[in-house]
Amino acid sequence: MLRIGIDVGGTHTDAVVIRDGRVAGAVKTATTAEVTGGIVEALAGLRRDSGFDPAEVAAVMIGTTHFINALVEGDRLAPTAAIRFGLPATRALPPLVDWPERLRTAIGGHSHLCHGGHEYDGSEIEPFDEAEFRAVLERAVDAGARSFALSSVFSPVNAEFELRAAGIIAEQLPGAPVSLSHEIGRMGLLGRENATVINAALCDLADTVTGGLTRTVAAAGITAPVFLSQNDGTLMDIEYARRYPVVTFASGPTNSMRGAAFLSGSLSCAVVDVGGTTTDVGVLQQGFPREASADVSVAGVQTNFRMPDVLSVAIGGGSEVSADGRTVGPASVGHRLTERALVFGGDRLTATDLAVAAGLADIGDASLVKGLDPAMVADSLARIGGRMAEIVDRMRVSAEPVPVVAVGGGSILVPDDLPGASGVVRPEHFAVANAIGAAIAQVGGEVDRVFSVAGRQRQAALDEARQEAVDRAVAAGARPGSVEIVDVEEVPLAYLPGNATRIRVKAVGDLGLDGTEGRNGNGNANGDGDA
Repeated sequence: MLRIGIDVGGTHTDAVVIRDGRVAGAVKTATTAEVTGGIVEALAGLRRDSGFDPAEVAAVMIGTTHFINALVEGDRLAPTAAIRFGLPATRALPPLVDWPERLRTAIGGHSHLCHGGHEYDGSEIEPFDEAEFRAVLERAVDAGARSFALSSVFSPVNAEFELRAAGIIAEQLPGAPVSLSHEIGRMGLLGRENATVINAALCDLADTVTGGLTRTVAAAGITAPVFLSQNDGTLMDIEYARRYPVVTFASGPTNSMRGAAFLSGSLSCAVVDVGGTTTDVGVLQQGFPREASADVSVAGVQTNFRMPDVLSVAIGGGSEVSADGRTVGPASVGHRLTERALVFGGDRLTATDLAVAAGLADIGDASLVKGLDPAMVADSLARIGGRMAEIVDRMRVSAEPVPVVAVGGGSILVPDDLPGASGVVRPEHFAVANAIGAAIAQVGGEVDRVFSVAGRQRQAALDEARQEAVDRAVAAGARPGSVEIVDVEEVPLAYLPGNATRIRVKAVGDLGLDGTEGRNGNGNANGDGDA
């Protein structure tokens, strides 16, 4: 049985077919303005290249930029009501308080506060006021809200108010999209709430995109199930993607890192992924991307849901280079590289032209860059290498040199003697590592909760969290027996009584493709506090 992996980047859409753990075919096509069009071309090219039989395909895994693009552009976002239970507390910082004005306007600016919420131990701040909530809901609907984001203080500890409010919305507005913060974010009310509002604003688009992707794959004659990549290196099915589109953010760099681990065999290393527009640098730990330990800003909105720890610099194969070679990026020709670069008969000097002129790549017509000054070319490439080395150095956690795996179509720009690296490896199929990462992705289950260990053994709490993570991975579609724990983190919370400890456990397993896969994508249980 075959697996097809597709990854949509800002410049290229890559596709691979994996048979028995080996790459049986790979293609790279230009990303189209309408993302789905690039996927159609990639599937057609992959079939021509490898001759695979659609009937043999067991699953199609797609990493898409649809949702992050919509947020960055402030386009195709649903009018969303952000409703928080927290009064009389939290009044000073209402929902959407830290959002950029253009995004707040794009989703309608609907911000509401209700009495309620809980303390860290699950006790109520104020009782749930149903009449108050129904009045708020009516005002939100009258103002044009079509999607709803519900948050409550310490809802990961006690989600009662969010669930009761969701039930009322289902009764009053059947079928209306509702996002609940305890299902999406982590510790910290504002960051969790912001992630929930983003998710709610994307729900209309998620219906359109998931339906379009399913039809695109079916039009290629493939009847296998479709999965989308999440930003932790695991998969979710179409139904889960409809409910939680926000977890696709940053799935591109994650796919590249997972693909780098698969191709190089390195489970702990730095990965430098050079695309057409940017270079992304991340760190692999036990074969999975290291997660960001702090809140992550997405399109100017501070969020705290899981995201890979990635640093980016605006250098890629399509980066424009000044005439004197002193400036590389941030401007890029992007997906128009094959039209605008000198080696393709265009009129823009790009980083790809430098690589061809230096003999690092055989792309396009090398005769078109013969006139470039060799000293300028060498100096520009050295500048590029220096900026990449700086990013790798910032990602290191010790003074020891780290092994580096270079992937992506633009990784020809990574020097072999990168400062701070113990060695640079460019594995076979490096140019399509992102699509390979999507194709080999597993299914995950995660628990992130605050446990009170007073009167109980610490090991008992850890065992409970581990078992819950395994159970969630199996429920999400992992094959029983293949699940293993890949990460355990425990942080004592000194500011809370009762020996409170935050325990996070992540389990992953192979996707069950024998009809046993679950319906809920990646299993997550968040039970952390709102410090």
